[in-house]
Amino acid sequence: MSTISPVIELDMNWHTPFFPTLRPALAPLGSRTTGALHQARSYTLCQLEAHLGSCLPQDLFPKAAGKENSRDCIYTRLRTFWCMLWQSFNPQASGREVVRQLQALFQLQGGPQISEEDGAYCRARARLPLGEFPKALSATAQAAQKRARPSTSLQGRPTKVVDGSTLTLSDTPKNRAAYPPFQSIGPSFPMMRIVVIFSLLTGAILQLACGNSSSADLPLLGSLLNQLVRGDIVVADRGFGNFIMLAVLQSLKLELDFIGRSARRVDGRKRLKRLGRNDWLQTWKKTSNPSLWLPRPSWAALPQELVVRVIRGSLYQKGFRVRQVTLVTTLLDWQRYPAQEILQAYLRRWRLEMCLDDLKTTLQMEMLRSRSPDMAQKEIYARLIGHNLVRCIMAQAAKQGDVPLERISFKGTLDALRQFTQAMSQAPSRKKRRQLWQELLRTLAADLLPDRSGRREPRAVKRQKRKYPRLSRPRSNFRDRPKTSVRRTKSRLRRLVLM
Repeated sequence: MSTISPVIELDMNWHTPFFPTLRPALAPLGSRTTGALHQARSYTLCQLEAHLGSCLPQDLFPKAAGKENSRDCIYTRLRTFWCMLWQSFNPQASGREVVRQLQALFQLQGGPQISEEDGAYCRARARLPLGEFPKALSATAQAAQKRARPSTSLQGRPTKVVDGSTLTLSDTPKNRAAYPPFQSIGPSFPMMRIVVIFSLLTGAILQLACGNSSSADLPLLGSLLNQLVRGDIVVADRGFGNFIMLAVLQSLKLELDFIGRSARRVDGRKRLKRLGRNDWLQTWKKTSNPSLWLPRPSWAALPQELVVRVIRGSLYQKGFRVRQVTLVTTLLDWQRYPAQEILQAYLRRWRLEMCLDDLKTTLQMEMLRSRSPDMAQKEIYARLIGHNLVRCIMAQAAKQGDVPLERISFKGTLDALRQFTQAMSQAPSRKKRRQLWQELLRTLAADLLPDRSGRREPRAVKRQKRKYPRLSRPRSNFRDRPKTSVRRTKSRLRRLVLM
């Protein structure tokens, strides 16, 4: 059985070649240490690490060489990390709830007493090094990729999708200084802009870039380009389909290609070569105005013109807003990469935008609770890693049950994981835990989403806003608006000159 906290394995033979007379005295200590280590292995949060620990690196969050986190205390680095993951699976859970769960588990196993306050756990989260979180995020994305069935579209090349979004932070002075709100007057919250790269095959998040409200998506994506590997195909929306992004991808010498909607107006009469119906080659020239986010030397090194392929096709589906699109791509070989496959890849990008909806709605990442910028980034990474672990389970269930991955519900997988891990923590044997895990995968593959072809998703809100006014000033200075009856009484008294 795996463990949350790293445990030092001791040599129980207790060889003492230099002091043989001490061996009888040290032998009882060895037996007591074995029992203590055996109990420590049971201090888990719903056995998450028993089945999901293989998706993470073995050397994740090592013990510090000195000072803080250098001893095996209650809130070790690895245990604190798994507690944060448990919180990402249960977004409404507070730090106090994590402490209560650890209290119950330690009391069950006869472990040491834990303080009722959650201050020690909060300080342990703040001490976690931020540099370990991107490693865990990349490892979970690779684990999901291995568990999924390979794709045969676009010559089987790995396809990465780029998208951006904004998040709301807690209204604290530190968050406002690092991530200013969009508006400085009236009720507002600190806003963080994020750009993510996720896999088109599995929906797992690969990389993350964060910025403030004044940051643009293109510079944030530029900071992630060094994470791409040879042969990748980048799929993005209209905000990224410009000359600069295509030229930068071509200049990396990694055989990177791009598929996306064009940010400039495309004139089919200026085509360079006709490849088929609504499919042609065209020359894009570099503008005289330099890029605002690209350094001048890099801008000067870009070519003066670029040959791109333009595909205009219909993606009509009942319920979709966009009926016809004009795509630009650097996949110039029309025989290896047919136009229909490129259109279908872009159509899948629309469906995989639901990955961000899973994060912001199901995992409730739209409003972060952390009160400092450093903890806000750790909270984001914890939600993304939890999202990837759920995607690993979905990919494994889809492959084992031979069903499409898109038909497995993210919310249903998360709910099933919560309930089955509760049962696994009470299972009497390792064999029973394996049976419960296989039953979880079988249940996910059997409970598929219905085929909602033609379902309309209008951008409208059904629930009305509340009647209460917005909190537009600090709580200490805010005064409630008098009730309607009180305002009418005062108005009548003013008319009668009685007040």
